[in-house]
Amino acid sequence: MCGIVGIVGRTPVNQVLYDALQLLQHRGQDAAGIVTAEGNTFHMHKGLGLVRDVFRTRDMRSLSGHSGIGHCRYPTAGSARSPAEAQPFYVNSPFGIVLAHNGNLTNSVQLRHELFVEDLRHVNTNSDSEVLLNVLAHELQAEAAGHKLDRDAVFRAISGVHRRCRGAYAVVAMIAGFGLLAFRDPFGIRPLVIGQTDSPDGREYMVASESVALEGLGYSFLRDVAPGEAILLDYQGAMHSRQCADHPVLNPCIFEYVYLARPDSVMDGVSVYETRLRMGESLAKRIMQLAPDLELDVVIPIPDTSRPSALQLAIQLGKPYREGFIKNRYIGRTFIMPGQAERKRSVRQKLNAIGMEFKGKNVLLVDDSIVRGTTSREIVQMARDCGARRVYFASAAPPVRFPNVYGIDMPTRRELLATNRSDEQIAREIGADAVFYQDLGDLEQGIRCDNPAITRFDASCFDGVYITGDISAEYLAQIEDHRNDGETNGPAAANQLDHNLNDQHELTTSE
Repeated sequence: MCGIVGIVGRTPVNQVLYDALQLLQHRGQDAAGIVTAEGNTFHMHKGLGLVRDVFRTRDMRSLSGHSGIGHCRYPTAGSARSPAEAQPFYVNSPFGIVLAHNGNLTNSVQLRHELFVEDLRHVNTNSDSEVLLNVLAHELQAEAAGHKLDRDAVFRAISGVHRRCRGAYAVVAMIAGFGLLAFRDPFGIRPLVIGQTDSPDGREYMVASESVALEGLGYSFLRDVAPGEAILLDYQGAMHSRQCADHPVLNPCIFEYVYLARPDSVMDGVSVYETRLRMGESLAKRIMQLAPDLELDVVIPIPDTSRPSALQLAIQLGKPYREGFIKNRYIGRTFIMPGQAERKRSVRQKLNAIGMEFKGKNVLLVDDSIVRGTTSREIVQMARDCGARRVYFASAAPPVRFPNVYGIDMPTRRELLATNRSDEQIAREIGADAVFYQDLGDLEQGIRCDNPAITRFDASCFDGVYITGDISAEYLAQIEDHRNDGETNGPAAANQLDHNLNDQHELTTSE
């Protein structure tokens, strides 16, 4: 779950890259980086923290050049907060390449071994993105075969990347003195879009994770990068593209529409905002089917991502919609907090309840999803402390029962609230009188309303079906063991997922 951007321009691009990363800040808050190209020279600055904290005036001045790439990171693999794993990554052979990646490789262990033993390449960090960079570098070297690099060799190299790499990846990369490269995995799991603008000096292109980065900076949306497709933007201003996968098929991550993406983005022909409105409509119908005699006084969203769904749900149920929680936007990130008392205090610092909206009422709280349940439990208790007579909880997404292995850092199966629990048991766990979940089929149909060509989604966190076909029970067990060892995101960090997701929600609407 990261944000990536790449620009080939006619004027200095450092400020535009910075502004684009701010528009994508909701996709990653742990680290940020920019690389610009000036002739055959790369200029790089990256570090831990938000975009506004990583870059100072002196840093921006050093990022000269008319082309560049940027990245904001939310860690899903490797060390959670290691400066060495901030992106973009750089390798000097062959040609000099920088790369930024959104997603997660599911065969990175195997690839790391192949790179060391067979390809004679060294990977210096635990990041699968550095693995991907070295696979790309090796394939480029093999295709160029000691000769000058050309367009056909680049596209053949991407075909080689597709053959070797498994999992989810949306990538922007620059090859020194040659051009900017963007490509997407053959399943199209992670989003990638391209836009253009015309300046007095010629046409400029931007590739980004979401359309909001294009529109917010004056670029017109051209199209989504297709699954398996590679786009090459040369430094003369020409755009070339080629399908580089054998059997590409569009299976976008359904969680992007639930809450990862900004509501004003359009991805794979689907409006995120319209999708969330339809989620509210279908959830209302489900509640009326499951509990036709439910007595409600008010519908209240959990800020911020659930607001469109909650509003449409209230309209469908014919009940008042009220803002019952106010978010403090000036509370800093809540990092690893091992104790329940600390986690509880964090929620109450971030959210404050408006007591009059709860006192003596039957309240339906609406959130985009329930993951671990820590935050949901505390919010239900806040409503009760304000005098709510009954508290019901509705999730605009289906129950999250399985880990996500394609770029969203979710807890292990035993830490997911819905795993092996019925709706009644979940309600008891979070202290609600009842819990209502979205139906997965309704969610998928609501997205297809905008793009009927999407026949299948990556909905693995809901249905346990991993579309790349390479995820076994042993693989999931290894991931859980890795987390429990504390090497990447141990149990304390896993406990923080709900808090981190709330942080993402805040940036989604406030940036």
